Amino acid sequence: MQAMESIDEKYMREALKEAQQAFNEGEIPVGAIVVNKDKILARAHNFTQRLNDPTAHAEMQAITSATHTIGGKYLSDCTLYITLEPCVMCAGALFWAQIGRIVYGASDPKRGYKLVEKNLLHPKTIVESGVFEKECAALLSTFFKGKR
Repeated sequence: MQAMESIDEKYMREALKEAQQAFNEGEIPVGAIVVNKDKILARAHNFTQRLNDPTAHAEMQAITSATHTIGGKYLSDCTLYITLEPCVMCAGALFWAQIGRIVYGASDPKRGYKLVEKNLLHPKTIVESGVFEKECAALLSTFFKGKR
C-alpha cells in the first residue's frame, strides 16, 4: 500500500499546484488532475470568476479536458485528484463520466456531496480522502480570510 500512497501524494501535489494557480487568479483555490496509467490526462482549476460561470468548477473542467484527450466520455480507468471534496453537481458529472477513482484532500462540510447523499457517485467509483488534507484546507482558509 505504501507505493499507492506515494502515487496519491505525487498527484495531489500536482492538484495543489492547480489550486495555487486558481488562488493567484482570484478563483476559489480548488485544483484537479485526471490520471490514467501514471499519465496526467488533464489539469484544471476553478474558472467560475473568469468565465462568469457557476458550473466551471475544477472537476468539470478536468472531466471535459480528460474526455477530449481520450476521445471518449467514460473515465472508468482514471483517477481524479481534487483538493476539495466534490459538490453535488460535480459528483453527478463524475457519476456520468464513470470515474474509476476519486482522491480528495479536504472535506467540504458545507457543500460536499456527502452531505446530501453518499451514493451520488457511480457504484464502482472508489473514493479516498484526506491526502494532504491540511495543505488543501489551509489554502482555502487563507483565500477566504483574504475575502472577509
